[in-house]
Amino acid sequence: MLAPIAAVLAASTLAGCVVMPTGPSLMALPGTGKSFDQFRQDDFNCRQYASGQNGGTDATVAANNSAIGSAVLGTALGAAAGAAIGGGSGAAIGVGAGLLAGGAVGAGNAQTSAYLTQSRYDQAYVQCMYASGNRVPVRGDMVSSQPVQRYAPPPPPPPGWKPPPGSY
Repeated sequence: MLAPIAAVLAASTLAGCVVMPTGPSLMALPGTGKSFDQFRQDDFNCRQYASGQNGGTDATVAANNSAIGSAVLGTALGAAAGAAIGGGSGAAIGVGAGLLAGGAVGAGNAQTSAYLTQSRYDQAYVQCMYASGNRVPVRGDMVSSQPVQRYAPPPPPPPGWKPPPGSY
């Protein structure tokens, strides 16, 4: 009984080491004619908005929850399978195997969860900053190239004009 509790505590401790940024991972610049103080206010408001779009969950919390959940589930399933197959000693082996497998799966799930949470945050942040009149990054294929320089056609020749003989 002590082994599963120790395993869950170890997984919780290791998952607590995950550190992710708690803000946007994109750069925004003040819009034309905006002061730095206006930009800072927009940045603050947009960070609040983006956080609200994720339900107040940042990437670190999402990663930790995912890692701990996978480790706990793996430990419980391993213990159940071990007990069903080998009795009492099988349960202890199952706990270890379940924690190992659950930890490995949890690491992948934590990374995916953190990435998706950060991506949603960044999208909401960029939308808000753009709507507030600030400059935000765009994909290269969305930037228009230099306008094609067009020339007006030459005027028509004056009435009655003929080219000199032999020039054509």
